[in-house]
Amino acid sequence: MIGKRLRLARVNKGLKQIELGCLAGLDEETASSRVSQYEREVSSPDFALVCRFAEVLDVPEAYFYAVDEDLATLILQYHRFKKNNPNSTLIITPQ
Repeated sequence: MIGKRLRLARVNKGLKQIELGCLAGLDEETASSRVSQYEREVSSPDFALVCRFAEVLDVPEAYFYAVDEDLATLILQYHRFKKNNPNSTLIITPQ
């Protein structure tokens, strides 16, 4: 779940694995291989590193942890809405 979304967010941001890793504070020597391992879900980043990835990629941390794809999409949409409309309130009503 984290790996797939990490790769998608990185590609959407136009970053290479090494660039993302370095911007998130990983050592330049291992940045690319570590990000690759996270994206392939060979290993998992700890929460602090996920937070740094989220900051670099401009996505909320919750996006990486949502099990449901629709919820992940909604989390991203809400994040973008609040960023563009910081003083607005969003009301979701059932249909």
